[in-house]
Order: sequence, then C-alpha cells, then structure tokens
Amino acid sequence: MATVKEIRLKSRPSGLPTRDNFEVAAVELRDPGPGEVQVKNLWMTVDPYMRGRMNDVKSYAPPFALGEVMNGGAIGEVTASNDPAFKTGDLVQSQYGWREAFNAPANTVQKLDPRGLPPQAFLGVAGMPGLTAYAGLLRVAALKDGDVVFVSGAAGAVGSLVCQIAKAKGHKVIGSAGGPEKVSFLKEIGVDHAIDYKAEKDLTAAVLAGAPEGIDVYFDNVGGAHLEAALNAAKLFARFAICGMISIYNATTPQPGPSNLALLIGKNIRMEGFIVSHHFDLLPKFIDDLSGWVKDGKVKWQETVFEGIDKAPDAFLGLFSGENTGKMLVKLA
Repeated sequence: MATVKEIRLKSRPSGLPTRDNFEVAAVELRDPGPGEVQVKNLWMTVDPYMRGRMNDVKSYAPPFALGEVMNGGAIGEVTASNDPAFKTGDLVQSQYGWREAFNAPANTVQKLDPRGLPPQAFLGVAGMPGLTAYAGLLRVAALKDGDVVFVSGAAGAVGSLVCQIAKAKGHKVIGSAGGPEKVSFLKEIGVDHAIDYKAEKDLTAAVLAGAPEGIDVYFDNVGGAHLEAALNAAKLFARFAICGMISIYNATTPQPGPSNLALLIGKNIRMEGFIVSHHFDLLPKFIDDLSGWVKDGKVKWQETVFEGIDKAPDAFLGLFSGENTGKMLVKLA
C-alpha cells in the first residue's frame, strides 16, 4: 500500500479561516476493490463556495464534516482499474479533490475529453466556473442585443469569462477588480472600461464613467458596495444575475444590505440568484461554444497555481485576499 496525503477540516472557522482550521493527514491507499478505480490527482480546485461548507449549516451543498477529508473538483490519472470502462492512463474528472490519490467506485468519476484544452481547464474556464459564467449571463441575465454589461470580480475565474462571452457577442463591458495588475488583465481580455475598485472613492461614478446611460446587465460576484453601485447605475428593466457575494462570506455578524434596494421597484429591475447545478443541461452547448471561441482567439484565461497538497489551504485562503487572477488551482503532480 502507498502512503498519500489528504487535507481534513480540523475546526470550523469564525470569520476568515486560517491554516489552523485545516490539518494534513497521511493515509494508506489500498488496492482498488471490485468495480473501483484508483486515481492519482494531478490538479485540484479551490473555490469561494467552499467557505460556506466549512460552517455547520444547511445549504445547497452539505457542510464538510469535522475530522474528515474535504472534497472538491479534481483532475486525475487512473493508475489502476477494476472496471472495463477505464484503463490505466485515462484522465478523469471527479469531486475527490483535497487528496493526492484515492480509490472510488468507477461510476463516480467521469472520463475527460480534453478537446485540445489543457486538463486543468476543466476545473476553470471549461468547468464549473465556465458554465457558471455562461448560464448566468445568457440564461439568468438573458443577455440581448445592445446590452451594456457590468461585472464585479471581473478578473476571477467566473467574472473574466463573463466579460469575454459578452465581448464575443459584441457587447460593451465594464469590469471591476482590485489592483493595477488585475485591471491590466481586464484590458487584455477586451473589457471596455476597467475599474480598480480599491482606488475608487465613488464606485457608482466609476461605473457611470464607463456607461453614461447606465447598465442593462449586472453579473454579481461580490455583493456589498458593488451591488449598491449597480442598482444606482441600472437602466429601466435591467437584469441582475447574482452569482456570489464574496465580500460577506467571512462576516461574523449580519451585514447591512444595500441602502437603495427600493430602486428595484421604480427601475423594474429583475434580480435573480442562481446555482450552477440547476443549469447542467447547458453543458454540451457551453463546451461547443467555448471550443469555438477559444479556436477563434476570443477567449483566454489565466491561472494562479500553488504547488503541492500542503499548499491547498494557502491557495484557498488566497481567494479571500485577492491573490488570484483567473482560476485558483493546486498542482498535485
């Protein structure tokens, strides 16, 4: 048997998590049983939604159990198989992240079809974040001709693809991110008006500087002041797709809502929250469209990579201090 490492939830955080909330454990990996495959993970993802799973509260995803290995998206290579559908060397996608290797029933992993993309792209631009951007912009926000689009968290894995899908379809895009490096990335991917929110005293004025007549679509990854600015800048009949509110994920007390929610009424704004798992029916169309956009040079992406399973907590914590441009990943092998 081989010895492999995994990351477990040691304690539940109050406010911003720390490394003390995690522990690295060494476990013995037996040979796979009947109907199982053994997989060596090559890449794993860390995502903001995992913060909610560290709390012992009911939500759309079950909480991580104390003392147990965490989980999340991963790309790995089959190293042994007791199922005829898989052979050694196959690349697979799974939810068995936060560990170097694992045994699992073969029906809980999916064979990967890279379509010319690097395998780790299926944890980012071609994976859950990519489908989130696609479904949120095109289905939830119902993007239509002539729309002006405002995206918060625009340099992240989801936000950067929202910007590029909108540009690929011919729209004007305003994007907000934190710091000159991220603003430079937004300009590189074609954002028409890039805002460094850390340098702005008046976020509403910054949005209106890029969209003097207002915005038609707001894609929210941040909440808080960004949502308030979007409400101020919205046109009549604007549509808001609420994907995330990372600004409040580590709050220890309830945070005040936007002071201008009443604008929803007079401006006839439709605001809708969504979870990507309710939109998996779009996946085949999304992959087809994405492949075409990548081939035509209309979509590019960046990755922020930490190396080694021991660095997984650092990568996760980096999400909340803005250390990532594009997708935050951990390279395991």
